[in-house]
Amino acid sequence: MELHNELKVWRAKRDLTQAGLAEAVHLSRQTIHSIEKGKFVPSVLSALKIAAFFETSIEAIFFIRRDEE
Repeated sequence: MELHNELKVWRAKRDLTQAGLAEAVHLSRQTIHSIEKGKFVPSVLSALKIAAFFETSIEAIFFIRRDEE
């Protein structure tokens, strides 16, 4: 199973850079980049911070595709 995300889409909706989001949620720009590229799985705390920033659920941003289960 692999964790997928729509973080880049959510950032684009707010016209945010990776650096802007990183500053808002107290992560590094490199971490945001790695999450978006699927190279890094965020901690539960980081995922909660990101979801809270966008005022949505974690599942709206991070998910596992049904065909991979």
